Amino acid sequence: MATADETAVPRRLWIEEPVGRRRLPDPVRTAAVRAVIVTAVTTTQALMAFFFSVTGSWLAFPMVLSSVASTVGATWAVLDVWVTRQVWNQRNGVVSVPSSTARQLRRERRRARRTARMEARESARIRRRGTGRLSQA
Repeated sequence: MATADETAVPRRLWIEEPVGRRRLPDPVRTAAVRAVIVTAVTTTQALMAFFFSVTGSWLAFPMVLSSVASTVGATWAVLDVWVTRQVWNQRNGVVSVPSSTARQLRRERRRARRTARMEARESARIRRRGTGRLSQA
């Protein structure tokens, strides 16, 4: 007789789960990584400038100036992410999923066009079939 351990299905080590969001395009991801690094450096500089100012060190003034310049650079880097994303969407198109109502309206229009075409074909066929036969009765 088999024991429960022998008949049990082995557990899988890795289970794939669906991802909630799609991966960013490569240029956008590169710009985002660059922006995070520049922002982290700027935050570190600002913190150092604050501590140098509190301690009265001579490095406080150069650090404050470089922090201001880095803040401009970090703002530029974040705007670069936004611009790169917009450009990528314009060049490669946005994958849009129409809502169910839009899909339903399109389906109804398609069905109406198909019905109109079938009726036009049917009426043309009836006219063609009926020509000349009434006098042969």
